[in-house]
Amino acid sequence: MSAAPGSSLWLLRHEIRLAWYGSAFSGGKRRPGTVSMVVWVLAMVIMHVLAFAVLAGLRKSGIGDALLGVAAGAVLAVCATFMLSTALKTCVTALFERGDLDLLLSSPLPSRSIFAVRLLGVAASTAALFLFLFAPFAHVAVLMGRPGMLAIYPAILALAALIACAAMLLTLALVRVLGARRTRTLAQVLAAVAGALLFLLSQAANFMPRGERGAMTEHTAQALLQHGLLAPGSPLWLPGRAALGDAVPLLGMIALALAAFVLTVGRTHRFFVRGLQQAAAIGRVAPAPAGGLRFRFRSNLFETMVIKEWRLIKRDPHLISQVLLQLIYLVPMLALVVRGNGAPGPLLGTGLTMLCSSLAGSLAWIVISAEDAPDLLRASPAAERAIRLAKLAAAVMPPLLLVALPLLWLLVRAPLPGLMAAFTVSASVLSAGLIVLWAGRPAQRSNFKGRGKENMLSTFLEMFSTLSWAALSWALISMTARATSWTLLAGAAALAVAFAVLLTAWLLRRNRG
Repeated sequence: MSAAPGSSLWLLRHEIRLAWYGSAFSGGKRRPGTVSMVVWVLAMVIMHVLAFAVLAGLRKSGIGDALLGVAAGAVLAVCATFMLSTALKTCVTALFERGDLDLLLSSPLPSRSIFAVRLLGVAASTAALFLFLFAPFAHVAVLMGRPGMLAIYPAILALAALIACAAMLLTLALVRVLGARRTRTLAQVLAAVAGALLFLLSQAANFMPRGERGAMTEHTAQALLQHGLLAPGSPLWLPGRAALGDAVPLLGMIALALAAFVLTVGRTHRFFVRGLQQAAAIGRVAPAPAGGLRFRFRSNLFETMVIKEWRLIKRDPHLISQVLLQLIYLVPMLALVVRGNGAPGPLLGTGLTMLCSSLAGSLAWIVISAEDAPDLLRASPAAERAIRLAKLAAAVMPPLLLVALPLLWLLVRAPLPGLMAAFTVSASVLSAGLIVLWAGRPAQRSNFKGRGKENMLSTFLEMFSTLSWAALSWALISMTARATSWTLLAGAAALAVAFAVLLTAWLLRRNRG
């Protein structure tokens, strides 16, 4: 049965179709290919096996429904953070990037229906990933005699609807306060860091002295069991009990989601239209500065190129947030560097090497592969070798400058392990830049998230280079404490792989040239 053209159901089908084309499963096609089908079927099988292992372990442990509700509530709270990140990204896309709302609003369709369907699309996109992750638990629970856990479906959908409403309200409120242009940037940055901040919270215990961690764990456990707000019977864990099939919390959660949806649509759809009108104006040319344009030319080509690349990155806050998101994972490592009393462990050097290499690879892709005017640079009187060298320096200098102080601290506290870590970090950063320089392909800067799909060979070379230098860091730092035949063999193998990857990338450059 087909929906009538112009109806809300017809618009919803169109929204779902667009979401399907944009998903990783479809690959932009109406029907997924055979490889995609096989991969996703295997993923679903693995998720069901994992769900069975978890639920079987919980049954053997004899954990009660009260504590199980606490665990489920905590999981949903974590999911809500990532849902907010996804919903903010989807709202920004719906308001600023899709480019179809002006056409829809100029049609005879009511704006309330358009906004309601678009909000439903945000909620569906937000819930999709989490249904994939947690639906296997509902299926396995039915086979294990707990059909009530089928409530996972409505619980996740209701939570996604609440988060979608909150994200849309936040986006529209930012439009009113900051304007469309700043809202687009700020919402993208918030979406990028919302999920990563959870990682920092999970590492909070690492910032405490070791002697206090046990006391903190014991205090937290007592608070969960005794304190009114965190006790198993607290209203704080109602979403968890709803996901386990408790009827009253589940109905309350669904009713709250429906009320939030109706109020959001009813109260904000007119401002949604005004927000769209502001978004349509963000591409207008800014007025010329007072006094005319002023130019400053530098005499050094190398300095000019490096500053030019950094300035272009600085002008794109969303791109900065995507690249520097990796730095959040450096914070716990840097805390361990500063607070460490002895020599750094192999894992610390390995982590610094991997993160700096990844950051250098991302910057190299932006600076080298995503050059906006490659033909203009080729037509310039500057030597191509000088331009490529300046671009390479613009990509590798920020990671090295960022990690310089921690590495200097390591060298002072433990000279030999610190020297090993400095060597592998520097080598991995330079290797990542060279691989992109030699094996990279021209790309668009707006496709930063999908850069790995455009040039799979370069992506694999970067991955193997990062892993090999990280393995070498682990082996070298381990040998400073105790050298064994196994660590010597592992280090030699890692070094051989790292140079083999660089040689492969260089041969690709020679073949293309």
